[in-house]
Amino acid sequence: MTEAEPVLRLQDLKVHYPVRLGHGFGKSMLRAVDGVSLDIGRGECLGLVGESGCGKSSLAQAVMGLVPVSSGRIALNGREDWGADRLARARMVQMVFQDPFSSLNPRQSIGQSLGGPLKLHGVTNRSEREDRVATMLRKVGLNPDAAGRHPHEFSGGQRQRIAIARALIVEPQLVVCDEPVSALDVSIRAQIINLLLELKDELGVALLMISHDLGVVEHMSDRIAVMYLGRIVEEGDWRKIFTAPAHPYTRTLIASIPDPARPDAGWERLRGEAPSALAPPAGCAFHPRCAQAFGACRAGGVPEFTGLADDHRARCHLLTEGASR
Repeated sequence: MTEAEPVLRLQDLKVHYPVRLGHGFGKSMLRAVDGVSLDIGRGECLGLVGESGCGKSSLAQAVMGLVPVSSGRIALNGREDWGADRLARARMVQMVFQDPFSSLNPRQSIGQSLGGPLKLHGVTNRSEREDRVATMLRKVGLNPDAAGRHPHEFSGGQRQRIAIARALIVEPQLVVCDEPVSALDVSIRAQIINLLLELKDELGVALLMISHDLGVVEHMSDRIAVMYLGRIVEEGDWRKIFTAPAHPYTRTLIASIPDPARPDAGWERLRGEAPSALAPPAGCAFHPRCAQAFGACRAGGVPEFTGLADDHRARCHLLTEGASR
């Protein structure tokens, strides 16, 4: 991290949803995000990884202001009090969604989809909007004449390029990418990943890259945060995460990557299903699936972060009590 104010700072962020359990069973709270603290610096890519249902998308939606925050703080460029100033927030942070087939309005031309945000943000001159749309289409590898066409005329990869152009055209400082390549053919995923990296470097924009695919985040990220059942369990420089993972959950995720070039470290594969966020286990939430779990994991409360090296930390009882067993 740089010493400058981070583009995004989350402090003890919680997003809880009330859930009706059924007739006669009352209500409960689904703890989708349960106390997350993270920083993202300018021009940095933070990869957020974890299984489906761990809370990644709820965290992304909270950052965008699309779901209410139960408690905690979200600061964008040091500012928290966005209130009803949704337009200024949208200028600051934009999002690339998972499905390029549903994220674009089929009734709008590409020029309208890209030019509309510019008009909303004060670019009233039509000629200037058209020039900026053409420039952004070129940046994402499309011909400017695409502005006169509609989404159904493009492939999935081309639509995702258009979605990226729409997110970047208002010059945000942070782009949240929620599984941006998971709906695409394997043959074009690398093209979109490399495009995002090129634009990040060229424009100096920060990325929050959300994925369950560790291969994607290994290629893209400067730092990685591993999320399990609403909490960050490990965070650090991508090299540290992939070469010296400290949390058993992180090791199981890396062991599941089908990469013949990666040496087999003998790490256990992930087993079983994640518990429900409606009733998370006591102690460390990962202990029912952890081959190394011991007494403190079940009864010792939620583990605190242990600092391991510069910019590397993990929540695991094995790093404290387990070291002296």
